[in-house]
Amino acid sequence: MARVCQVTGKRPITGNKVSHSNIKTKRRFLPNLQTKRFFLAEEDKWVTLKLSSDAIRTINKNGLYSVVKELRASGVSI
Repeated sequence: MARVCQVTGKRPITGNKVSHSNIKTKRRFLPNLQTKRFFLAEEDKWVTLKLSSDAIRTINKNGLYSVVKELRASGVSI
């Protein structure tokens, strides 16, 4: 799978690694992705999502069911 968060859409970005002598070479900044299982009580089933740590905080704040409803409304199959 790609390194993309299913909720926030965060993906790798590019930048420069800068050495002590100020030589710049290209590098990638990867998102902090975690594979996490949640129990969706409304549907009585487990859901596995690939999330960034920011998305896990969003689920804790808004609730899993509301986040899943938004994902399904945008066309993601869960």
